[in-house]
Amino acid sequence: MTRIAILGAAGYTALELIKILLRHTDVEIVAVTDLHEGWPHVAMIHPSLAGRLDLCVEKLSPAEVAARADCVFCCLPHGVSASLVPHLLDAGTRVVDFSADYRLDDPEVFATWYNQKHPDPERLGKVVYGLPELFRDGIGDAPLVANPGCFPTSAILPLAPLLKAGLIEPQGIIVDSKTGVSGAGRTPRLTTHYPECNESVSAYNLGRHRHTPEMDQILSTVAGTAVEVVFSPHLVPMDRGILTTTYSQPAAEPSEEKVLETLRDFYADEPFVRVVDHLPGTKDSWATNFCDVTARVVRGRVLTISCIDNLIKGASGAAVQNFNIMYDYPETTAL
Repeated sequence: MTRIAILGAAGYTALELIKILLRHTDVEIVAVTDLHEGWPHVAMIHPSLAGRLDLCVEKLSPAEVAARADCVFCCLPHGVSASLVPHLLDAGTRVVDFSADYRLDDPEVFATWYNQKHPDPERLGKVVYGLPELFRDGIGDAPLVANPGCFPTSAILPLAPLLKAGLIEPQGIIVDSKTGVSGAGRTPRLTTHYPECNESVSAYNLGRHRHTPEMDQILSTVAGTAVEVVFSPHLVPMDRGILTTTYSQPAAEPSEEKVLETLRDFYADEPFVRVVDHLPGTKDSWATNFCDVTARVVRGRVLTISCIDNLIKGASGAAVQNFNIMYDYPETTAL
């Protein structure tokens, strides 16, 4: 039995994480933390957990968390997470971090995109990126795993096999994504206020979305050469889900059949990537840990289409998948 603590328990990803872990036969959730005053019961924050998890949300120091837990899931904002993770690691706990704090290898790149100095720069470049389909071998023994961003997961999974096989050019890749409102988190803000976003589709953070360098870095690692994407995210009026379409220049003249065959071969043994013939929609992967992927060749361009649930495969499901690998549980447990 592995004892689990969850830091930052008030958000959507923490709720999804708790619901998944409650199905896990080999874990016990021993602590949930947040900044709420008065130590409210977790069901006061997430009413759907009433009768399912009898814990109060506490304010605990890293030492207090480490005294109770074997593994910590950090569902904290960037900057905050990296201020606590070193103390948790020093105390002997293992960590799956949901923030962007350990995804990037270069502290200067982090500072450029996140507008702050990194709290733990010496550790950057030494943390395994928690996308099992690409980096499974490094996850098992890792003390700290950087859980991927939701948009990068939806773009990297379809593009990585094609770049690795040399079927597409590494430059000029366009990543066009549509996401549900839960991707913005639970904190109220004007752009996600119901009258503002309902019955409307809008682009945002063009050219400056913080997931851009994450995509560049991981795809470059896979391709063995510099990859650069143009990322265009859009907010759509649905609760959850991401649909990502990528547009690439072929390196030669691959047929649609060859592109699909490359994807199928690459993911043949992966439990959570489904290479499909039809054009997938977000309802297909809703509330699951699946990424549905397909591809088309249109007017000399290679297009991929992928769908994930941003809260599951894009966050909490991926975290549990990583956790299962870290503790040698069957990878699909509770998922």
